Amino acid sequence: MGFEHVVEDPHKWNACGILKNPNSRRYATDKVKGHVIGIDLGTTNSCVAIMEGKQAKVLENAEGARTTPSVVAFSKDGERITGMPAKRQAVTNAENTLSATKRLIGRRFDDPEVQKDMKNVAFKIVKATNGDAWLEAQGKLYSPSQIGAFVLTKMRETAENYVGQPVKNAVVTVPAYFNDSQRQATKDAGQISGLNVLRVINEPTAAALAYGMDKSEDKLIAVYDLGGGTFDVSILEIQKGVFEVRSTNGDTFLGGEDFDNALVNFLVKEFKRDQGIDITKDTMALQRLREAAEKAKIELSSSLQTEINLPYLTMDASGPKHMNMKLSRSQFESIVNDLIKRTVGPCQKAIQDADIKKSDIQEVILVGGMTRMPKVQTTVQEVFGKGPSKSVNPDEAVAIGAAIQGGVLAGDVTDVLLLDVTPLSLEIQLYQPKKSQIFSTAADGQTQVEIKVLQGEREMALDNKLLGQFQLIGIPPAPRGVPQVEVTFDIDANGIVNVSARDKGTGKEQQIVIQSSGGLSKDEIENMVKNAEKYAAEDARRKEIVEAVNSAESIVHDTESKMTEFKDQLPQEECDKLREEIAKVREVLGNKENESPENIKTATSELQQSSLKLFEMAYKKVRILWTYKVLNIVEDLLIFFAFILEVVYGVRMYKLYV
Repeated sequence: MGFEHVVEDPHKWNACGILKNPNSRRYATDKVKGHVIGIDLGTTNSCVAIMEGKQAKVLENAEGARTTPSVVAFSKDGERITGMPAKRQAVTNAENTLSATKRLIGRRFDDPEVQKDMKNVAFKIVKATNGDAWLEAQGKLYSPSQIGAFVLTKMRETAENYVGQPVKNAVVTVPAYFNDSQRQATKDAGQISGLNVLRVINEPTAAALAYGMDKSEDKLIAVYDLGGGTFDVSILEIQKGVFEVRSTNGDTFLGGEDFDNALVNFLVKEFKRDQGIDITKDTMALQRLREAAEKAKIELSSSLQTEINLPYLTMDASGPKHMNMKLSRSQFESIVNDLIKRTVGPCQKAIQDADIKKSDIQEVILVGGMTRMPKVQTTVQEVFGKGPSKSVNPDEAVAIGAAIQGGVLAGDVTDVLLLDVTPLSLEIQLYQPKKSQIFSTAADGQTQVEIKVLQGEREMALDNKLLGQFQLIGIPPAPRGVPQVEVTFDIDANGIVNVSARDKGTGKEQQIVIQSSGGLSKDEIENMVKNAEKYAAEDARRKEIVEAVNSAESIVHDTESKMTEFKDQLPQEECDKLREEIAKVREVLGNKENESPENIKTATSELQQSSLKLFEMAYKKVRILWTYKVLNIVEDLLIFFAFILEVVYGVRMYKLYV
C-alpha cells in the first residue's frame, strides 16, 4: 500500500450530509534519494532516528546519549554551544543560554503566552522589526527558527557521524496543535540548518506510527503527549497499515517547563519564608534552583520523597544561605495539580470530535517525559477509563515515527499509509440529503447528485466556506438510499485538494480540483474558529432541527411503504387515520424553518406510535393467515397419509379413516 490515494469512509456523514474529518492528507511523492532521518525537535530534548531496513534506530549523539537537550548557548568569545554542554554551563551563563525556545517559534512578541514566558526565563526575549518574538544573546538577535536550526544541525551531525556521509533529507515533527506559522517557522529552521524538510508531521501521529508499525490487529488508540513545552492528544484508527487521525486537540503552552516553573515558584516562596531573602533577582541562584527543581521532578516519578540540597545558594550580610528541604511526591502533585487538570479538557474534546465513547478506545499511548509522572498516568486512566500502555519509549517514539515516515518517502517502507489532519475541517455537502450516515440518493428514481465541498468548523453547511461544487450524473434510477456513491479526497503535499465522486454501480465518476486552504488568511481561520465557539449553541440547535426533520421524513417514508405492503390486512378507516397523521407531520415539516425540534419530534413520535400499533395489528393478521395455511397443509398431508394406509391395510384402515 503506497501513498496513491485516500478514500474516506462513506459512513461518516452527519445529519446535514456533511462528511466530518475528510481532511486526510495525501503524502504522494517520488522516491527520495539518500538517507531520510526522522527528527523530534522537542522543547526540552530532541531525538534523531533513521531506518535500517524495516526497523527504525535511535542514534546516539557525540556524548553517547540518545536524546539531546534543546539548549543553545553563546560564550563571550562568540562560540556557539549546543546540547548537553550548553545545559551544563547554564548556571554561570544563564543570560546567554537559550532553552525551550520552541515555545516562541512562530509567535508574536505581544502574544500573552510570550509575555508570560518572559517572566520565567533568564535570557532576553525582544520584539523583532516584524513584530515576532526574537531572542538576544551576547548582544546579538536570533529568531527562534535560528535557535531551532542550531539544534537541528546537531541532530544532522549525529546522523552524519553514524552513516558516514552527508545527510540532507529529514522528516521533522511538530505538536499537532501548531498553527501554520509555527509549522512554517519549523520548516525555516530546517532550511537554515541545511536540511531539506520533506514533511512536517504531527508528534502524536508519529508516535502512533512507532507504536503500530509492527502491530497486525486493527485498533482505535489515543495518544497522550505531554512533553517539555506542549501538550497534544490525538485519536487514531489503525487498520491494516492505515493510520488515520480521527481528531486532535491540545495546548501549545503546557508542558514540563510549566511544571518546573511551578516548583521553582514554590521553592522561592519557601526560601523567602525560611531565610527572608528573595532570590528572584539573583540570576545564578535562580538557575541553580531551576536545575534542582527539574531534578526533583524527575526523581519524584520513581520515589515518594526527595531532598533539595543547594549549599551557598545566596548570601546576605549575615553570611551564606543554604537550601536544604525535603519534598514529597504528594506535595509536588499538589503544586502542579492545576497543570495536570488542564490536560483533561483537550482529551474530552478529542473524544467528542472523534464521535466516539471513551470505551471505544482500545489503548492509550503515553508520549513525552512528563507522562512518567504517576499522577499524570492516574489522570489518563481516569479520563480514558483504562490504564495507559507503556509499550513505547516516551522519549523516542516520536523520532522513531518520523523515521518510519522518512522510510515511506524513501520507498523503504511500503505497507504504511498515514492520514493526518488539517487545521480546519474540509467538508462535503450532498444536495438535499436525507440520511445521516449513508451517502446516497434522496428520492426514488434520482439520477444525479450535487456535491458541494466546504471548509470550516461550523455545523451547518451554509456557515462554512464553499470551495467548489460539481454534479455526478447518470446514476441508474433506483429506490432512494440504494445507490452507493464513493467519495475520495486527495490532498497532496502542496495543499491541492482533489475531490471525486464515483457511482459504485456504474463506475461513472466526476471530480474537481480545488486549491486548498492557502486561500484563507490567518484572520479568516481564526474568525471561523471564534465564530464556531460563539455560535456553538445556535449551531447545535439548528443541527437538532435538521436531525429531527431527517428522522420525520424517514418515518413518513417507511410508514407509507408499510401501508402499501400491508394494504390487504389493514382496515380502510385505520389507514385513513394514519394518512391524516402523515399529513400533520408533512404540515409541520412544511414550516420547519419556524418549528422547534421539540414540535417536530412530537409529531413524529405520534405518527410512529400510531403506525406501530396498526402494523402490529397487520402482522397479527398475517400470522393468523399463515397459521390457517399451515393447518390446511397439515390437513392435506393427513388425508394423503390416510389414503396410503387405506391402500396398504384395506377396508379396516378405510373404516378407521372414515
